[in-house]
Amino acid sequence: MCARPSWSPVVVTRSAANAIPVEELDATAYEIPTDLPESDGTLSWDSTTLVLVRARAGGRSGIGYTCAGPSAATVVRGELSEVVRGGDALTPPASWQAMQRAVRNLGKPGVVAEAISAVDIALWDLHARLLDLPLSVALGAIRAATPIYGSGGFTSYDDETLAEQLAGWVREGIPRVKMKVGREPRDDPRRLEVARSAIGEQPQLFVDANGAYGRTEAAGRAAEFAEFGVSWLEEPVTSDDLEGLHLLRDRAPVGMDIAAGEYGYHLPCFHRMLAAEAVDCLQADVTRCLGISGPLRTAALCDARGVELSLHCAPQVSAQVGTAVWHLRHLEHFHDHVRIERIAFDGALVPEPGGLLRPDRSRQGLGLEVRHADLERFRVP
Repeated sequence: MCARPSWSPVVVTRSAANAIPVEELDATAYEIPTDLPESDGTLSWDSTTLVLVRARAGGRSGIGYTCAGPSAATVVRGELSEVVRGGDALTPPASWQAMQRAVRNLGKPGVVAEAISAVDIALWDLHARLLDLPLSVALGAIRAATPIYGSGGFTSYDDETLAEQLAGWVREGIPRVKMKVGREPRDDPRRLEVARSAIGEQPQLFVDANGAYGRTEAAGRAAEFAEFGVSWLEEPVTSDDLEGLHLLRDRAPVGMDIAAGEYGYHLPCFHRMLAAEAVDCLQADVTRCLGISGPLRTAALCDARGVELSLHCAPQVSAQVGTAVWHLRHLEHFHDHVRIERIAFDGALVPEPGGLLRPDRSRQGLGLEVRHADLERFRVP
């Protein structure tokens, strides 16, 4: 006997087939302190601002979010709300298109793209809830779970904290971990030795320079990193330097992939990066590159070239999207975002042995409910 699905099948009635107008769209910003001071190769921070969006239609609510400044909430409540309210909640791509047209004079990359991202996620969550579907099914899942890698290893950590964090992910069954490099390059060999000793020989070790190096230094560091079995070098130079990324991709040690793309805000960014053959694996962030609709289109660009896509951060959303991506490699299970999502939401997914996030098909949409009381103390006035 075939097993029944854990979600209810959809029965499309006359009312469900008609448009369901979006009635309300709002946004709130929350500044959440980090648990420890954090830094990477080019930046230091002690808090992250979560911009939470809620869309309402047909007696249901959908949520979306981005990690951006409070100004993103202003964009949501202004230009984006004007074009989304009254639109059909059953057709998120139509609102996605309308939002991009509405921001022509604001400029899309940066805060505006992050605001669109949060709204698009909320609209997809709402869409799935209106259809009584888990989001992964609504998106057309081709796999049941999304592989992840543990990410953190900040340059501000002492050796003990670094070792414990990376080893902790391995103990959870995650076979891939990433650490930051590049702030004090002379310290990185020691930190890599600490990392490799902590995780053992088998787990994959990734590093992220956040664009800290020039081309010549990056080439030398890549050779140095290879001695510790590093198989992923992310943003060795700035993502704006496509020629430099291409050069490093050609010269990287065998077995080491060059990755970038987390700062891509719309399709032209990813098209240029792929056309320049700048990366072995492209990255895309659902909270930056126009929500769920953007990464799905970016994935199609990757499919056309046979290049794998790695989803960047926001694991509660990205795990859903990852199930619908053909040439998917993995998802970044980033310490800051994991911590924030567990503070902000009930229903947050936790890793399975083998390093997988598996969307819960017994829950509609994203499967998340906001913990308003827990978030209130972080609200930005």
